[in-house]
Amino acid sequence: MISPELLPLIQQPAYMVAVALFIFGLKMLSSPATARRGNMISAVGMLIAIVATLLGVVEFMWIVVGLIIGAVVGAFAARLVAMTAMPEMVALFNGFGGLASLLVGLADYHQKLDMSFVPTYDAVVISLAVLIGGVTFSGSVVAWGKLSGVMGDKAVALPGQNIISFAILIIAIACAVLFFLNPTGTLWALYAVVVISLLLGVFAVNAIGGGDMPVVISLLNSYSGMAASAAGFVTQNQMLIATGALVGASGLILTAIMCKAMNRSLTNVLFSAFGAGEAATGGGKGVEGEVKPLSAQDAYYILEAASSVVFVPGYGMAVAQAQHVVKELAGLLEANGTEVYYAVHPVAGRMPGHMNVLLAEADVPYDQLYEMDDINPNMPNMDVAVVIGANDVVNPAARHDESSPIYGMPIIDVDKARTCFVLKRSMAAGFAGIQNELFFYPNTRMVFGDAKSTFQALIAEFKGD
Repeated sequence: MISPELLPLIQQPAYMVAVALFIFGLKMLSSPATARRGNMISAVGMLIAIVATLLGVVEFMWIVVGLIIGAVVGAFAARLVAMTAMPEMVALFNGFGGLASLLVGLADYHQKLDMSFVPTYDAVVISLAVLIGGVTFSGSVVAWGKLSGVMGDKAVALPGQNIISFAILIIAIACAVLFFLNPTGTLWALYAVVVISLLLGVFAVNAIGGGDMPVVISLLNSYSGMAASAAGFVTQNQMLIATGALVGASGLILTAIMCKAMNRSLTNVLFSAFGAGEAATGGGKGVEGEVKPLSAQDAYYILEAASSVVFVPGYGMAVAQAQHVVKELAGLLEANGTEVYYAVHPVAGRMPGHMNVLLAEADVPYDQLYEMDDINPNMPNMDVAVVIGANDVVNPAARHDESSPIYGMPIIDVDKARTCFVLKRSMAAGFAGIQNELFFYPNTRMVFGDAKSTFQALIAEFKGD
């Protein structure tokens, strides 16, 4: 162990370097082209921070045990998890971050309690770490349950849901106040905060539908950062404070971007129980028309003659794990002289960037990926738009049907392409619970079946197999 006099002279510069690497890493994560490099830079920063922190530790045994267990579990999880299950893994990671902050707060309190002195300031930050960490952990577990199918993905709102949640929050704050007014004599109040925070996380996330999970995941990510920052104040670790603040701020920014992409406010996402009321029973005007199914062979003839094709991925592509065959078909189209594009909606999939991750896994060129605002002006010039399992993010009702639950949500204007193929297993509605009027448009053709099998059939047609 390094002497106490020398330790700050090593730790503080190391922490500054680590924070700088985190900032650069976060900046690079904003682009698919630099995301992997940014992730590596951030990992190096974390390594520097951990080593610098451990220089002041006397006993390493339990740290080494935890390091080995965590490394083994993390390595297996990262290798074995399917790309479709990535949102669930991110939810669990957020939850474990919150749980770690909660446990750090409790451990620090009992350490100070053994010395019979708990400063008021410490009691306040311990309460914050416990409260935010508990909400993050239980809320993330519920989010994992909804995303994985263990729980239903519909919003489950009790009568007076918002009043109950608000009352629980007030009780938690009251217990926290009682605790830091008398930290050594109100142990029960701190553990009441633990229990109530766990209940609050369950109530809050259970009332949010699966379709809002991209917003919830980014918000819980922000919570985990704030909990980590509170834990930093508890342990007086500047590195943890700065890192938590970066995660919390970036999570809030991402949450705001997700809400903007859905044309909804954060309060609407958190308190409207979207998917439990009108949305779950239909909502919007009735859709009338005739569905025009198309076989893979007939779709091939149209694609073969197309000069421009845009693929619009959705959660259905993730379920079918069709990203690799999409890339293979795109290559055949390009060899045939067709211009290929990919249009990605910000909230397509079950977590922020879900479609970007899937397409990156298939080595889709970054310059072919277009955001919604960039591709929409060119959509009328596209010969074919191929929608792969997306639903509400391409529903034209969002533009004109004021009675629709998704009215006002920005969408990808696939209906303006000359021809639109919609690949779906069935006519099932999306998370909003409403029928997609795009399916009945005169320029739309429905290609029913598993997306991966459909693309394999199209590839066989192009290859003449």
